[in-house]
Amino acid sequence: MRSDDIDEPALLARARAGDPDAFGDLFDLHRDRVFRHALRLTPSVHDAEDVTGMVFLEAWRRREVMRDVDGSVIGWLLVTANNVGRNFSRSRRRYQHVLTVLPKQENAPDHSDAVDDRLDSDPRRSALRSALPRLSRRDQDILALCVIEELSTADAAAVLQVPPGTVKSRLSRAKARLAALLHETTPLASMEGDFR
Repeated sequence: MRSDDIDEPALLARARAGDPDAFGDLFDLHRDRVFRHALRLTPSVHDAEDVTGMVFLEAWRRREVMRDVDGSVIGWLLVTANNVGRNFSRSRRRYQHVLTVLPKQENAPDHSDAVDDRLDSDPRRSALRSALPRLSRRDQDILALCVIEELSTADAAAVLQVPPGTVKSRLSRAKARLAALLHETTPLASMEGDFR
């Protein structure tokens, strides 16, 4: 469909009434011209796309006051693109200025390997990692839900599709089994208390 064949005033009237399809047709009709204009206002294609999007967002937001001249809103859209482009450039300059006045960040050493090593060598974690797989799947599930993820008894019961009383008794037995396994592998009395 050629732009000569489009009844833009009728589209605008429907768009003003909140018809998104009519607004979409106005967008299709004028987006290329608005984009080309935005390219002249901004340093990159990406920025021009952002400005174009903001122009049409503003057009939708202010559709009741969009002015048409000789049956077209292109003039209003281009003036709006000028305003959006200026605001966009001003915002970009402010951001760049802030970056220049902030103190330079020193390159901090990456401590992640040391943290990983410390966590991996923690005897409590090692004991727990070796004990958990030795538990039954049912015990692992109940401990994962109630102890690790801290779900309520009712929520765990819903997940496991068992009564809440069953969850309580399974949890008690699973904690006792885990404590016994931890005592076998490591005499860490303080850790056993976490699971009693």
